[in-house]
Amino acid sequence: MDTNKETRTVQHNIHSGFDKSSTADEVLHGLDLSGRLAVVTGGYSGLGLETTRALVRAGAHVVVTARRPDVAREALADIENVEVHELDLADLSSVAAFAGRFLASSRSIDMLILNAGIMACPETRIGPGWEAQFATNHLGHFALTNQLWPALVSEGGARVVSLSSAGHHFSPIRWHDIHFEQGYEKFPAYGQSKTAISLFTVELDRLGKQHGVRAFAVHPGGIMTPLQRYMPKDEMVALGWIDESGNVANPGFKSPEQGAATQVWAATSPKLEGMGGVYCEDCNISEMAPEDGGFYGVKPYAIDAEQAERLWALSAELTKTDIPDNDRG
Repeated sequence: MDTNKETRTVQHNIHSGFDKSSTADEVLHGLDLSGRLAVVTGGYSGLGLETTRALVRAGAHVVVTARRPDVAREALADIENVEVHELDLADLSSVAAFAGRFLASSRSIDMLILNAGIMACPETRIGPGWEAQFATNHLGHFALTNQLWPALVSEGGARVVSLSSAGHHFSPIRWHDIHFEQGYEKFPAYGQSKTAISLFTVELDRLGKQHGVRAFAVHPGGIMTPLQRYMPKDEMVALGWIDESGNVANPGFKSPEQGAATQVWAATSPKLEGMGGVYCEDCNISEMAPEDGGFYGVKPYAIDAEQAERLWALSAELTKTDIPDNDRG
């Protein structure tokens, strides 16, 4: 239980200096990330690629994890200070193998950006029957973070940034049926996974702040990227995301450069020093979602400390990974 709730960062806008139109490069302007190391899951496609580019331009060295390392190396061929490692978040043995290789290098991590994910896929079961979106988006990243823990705490000051989404509005944690064994629905399953990511951030920040590790959840905004690969064209047309020619039709959608901005901001902004455990969007800490609806802000259930602690315990049990007891304080 969080006995220090009064020390939690307030879920409320700050004067960030940026907004929904800001790009990743604009967020990093004037910051020198030389000598700093970032690990970006899926950092070779969509928002991950733009994140990698921006961090490297600011001087960082970036470790990109990829389910398809050959494709990643081709996509990143023109970017210096990048290395690619194989990692399949849907396979916990792959997660453990990557973490073991990284820890063997004796390097510390300054920024862990949990960017990779899947969205609205057909019903798929992973491992012992886990629902694929919950398993990939949340459990894979949960296991990865715990196994990289020594590299996060070794020098203090690390930030962990996890990509949640406004999609968390679709569903809280379905404690009665987390793996949708009673009937699969792709958008509620996606929403639950994004709620899980936000709750993971809350508990990770509580556990990590005594070691200088702070955590942030991020909604990047609406952006057309390969994330939508499971969605048929006619479905995206019906939603108003694209037109019949495949062009972006929603005026509220961001460019990939704008979409990457909030996660880069959360990973680097000096204005977030001493803060953590909050949900961010549009390069700012979000407000609470309005009670009368609206697909913006964060739902109370996605930042609830008790649910965060409960989900952490369940995730540790499922993945057989956790922060060492002597690091819990």
